[in-house]
Amino acid sequence: MVKWINVSMSKHQLKLFDGSTLIKTYPIAVGKIVSPTPFGSYKIINKQPNPGGPYGVFWMGLSKPHYGIHGTNNPSSIGKNVSHGCIRMYNRDVLDLASRVPIGTDVVIRK
Repeated sequence: MVKWINVSMSKHQLKLFDGSTLIKTYPIAVGKIVSPTPFGSYKIINKQPNPGGPYGVFWMGLSKPHYGIHGTNNPSSIGKNVSHGCIRMYNRDVLDLASRVPIGTDVVIRK
């Protein structure tokens, strides 16, 4: 099977699937009203440990330029609509997810 990611903005959840089998669910933060997370289907196109700035311990860039899945230096933001459009995860969770998915993984973002 092929691993893929399903992001539910309304539930503040990122789910990792292997085919139709749910592997793990992670809590996330998403974009705020003025800078919403984009809906649609994308791919992970790059991975970078320790990107610096507000991105926590890991960055996974999406095929939509300037958007990605990343850690955070502000763990209290998880579960809220606070980002500039990226998908924020706890640092331990983004490291776990990054270890499970390769570049090219499909990411579907839904309301």
